[in-house]
Amino acid sequence: MTGTSTFFTRLSERVQSIDSLLCVGLDPHAKQLPEPTAGAALDFCKGMIEETHESACAFKPNTAFFEQYGAAGWEALREVIAFVPDDVPVILDAKRGDIASTAEAYARALFDTMGADAVTASPFLGHDSLEPFLRDPAKGVFILCKTSNPGADDLQTLLVDSFEPLYVRLARTAQMWNELGNIGLVVGATDPSALAAVRAAAPDLWLLAPGVGAQGGSLETALHAGLRPDGLGMIIPVSRGISSARDRRAQAAQLCEKIQHIRGSLPSSRPSKLPAHLVELADGLLDAGCVRFGSFELKSGKISPIYIDLRLLASYPALLARVAAAYRSRMDELKFDRLAALPYAGLPITTALSLQSEQPMIYPRKEVKAYGTRAKVEGHYESGETALVIDDLVTTGGSKFEAIDRLKEVGLRVTDVLVLIDRQSGARETLAEAGYRLHAVFELTDLIDHWEQTGKISTVQAAAVREFLER
Repeated sequence: MTGTSTFFTRLSERVQSIDSLLCVGLDPHAKQLPEPTAGAALDFCKGMIEETHESACAFKPNTAFFEQYGAAGWEALREVIAFVPDDVPVILDAKRGDIASTAEAYARALFDTMGADAVTASPFLGHDSLEPFLRDPAKGVFILCKTSNPGADDLQTLLVDSFEPLYVRLARTAQMWNELGNIGLVVGATDPSALAAVRAAAPDLWLLAPGVGAQGGSLETALHAGLRPDGLGMIIPVSRGISSARDRRAQAAQLCEKIQHIRGSLPSSRPSKLPAHLVELADGLLDAGCVRFGSFELKSGKISPIYIDLRLLASYPALLARVAAAYRSRMDELKFDRLAALPYAGLPITTALSLQSEQPMIYPRKEVKAYGTRAKVEGHYESGETALVIDDLVTTGGSKFEAIDRLKEVGLRVTDVLVLIDRQSGARETLAEAGYRLHAVFELTDLIDHWEQTGKISTVQAAAVREFLER
């Protein structure tokens, strides 16, 4: 390679020249070999390369299956890499990660001695542990981000600053580290919500998405979630699904054709509008049943193809905490003294938000008791303070005025209303006419676009909602 060409320039050229996103994994499991030796592993991989190279955008040997044979295994791996045709990139699945001179030695071993074009690496030790691998833009590095194993959630989904999962923060950080254009991310196809979140956080990076087939990942769902709007930016590694086939050449070609068909049917021209930290929350709402599709009679008597019930959040503490964090991110831009929860759906949301933000909470009563204090607003407040109205969603905005009037009757000021979902049925305009600003974490159409794009809902369901909103 010459000039400023990068590994991903070469990968992109290969993908487009054969119209394939299939990366063939070279994992010579001992049970697939006539005998557990380095020579048998070498012959196995050569056979795989010969039979699948016409469909492969890249090959991905895993070092572990060669290291187990000692020095002979390393020599076999070097021969496997050399056997791959020159126009097909080789991604060495080594998952290296260390610092200083150790990282330097790893980079020389994998790139210079072994001849790999790219490697997988762990970011756990920080940027300096990756820097030796990143120096040459012609060499690629796929950073482990959200892996496909069951234990991935032990650490990778932990919230950073009560705001976003660690893997999303890592994706955004990797996008910043990508100064030479040679960083990609490993994101398991077994978690399409994570794929979509990473794509939103790192819109330009190439993703290596293992887990299709034997690990249960859906090819169609993964492609919906992870492809860039240009239909590129993602490769699908498959190993056992090909190596165990009776006709490996035909199996690779069939997988390639299936990927091409799915890519051609995707609405790739409409990328998700959701910020990265909200993608997993959006999918969580759908998975918890807070948003359902079908035929539902509304209070107005209209029949809606969608029903949103955020009162269910009270039964999902982890999801409720994510919702509160999303409100908090919008709340920081507003000036107020108290959080005013609207009963009933707004009560658990605002309680969680109050606990996270340490902002005091009050709530206007729906029914004023005829005994006791006869309070119209519960909680401590001072006349003249500003209350930020918190509710779950808004449709036309009319139901908010009764609560706002009750707050104003006790001397509180109201300037802003914050909800999770704006159903986009005129509330923003109605509230604005009365002097109130509406803020929403989600616009309903953005949610619909996202769920359709990632395969969570069908095109028919999405179209029905859009038609309903336009009436």
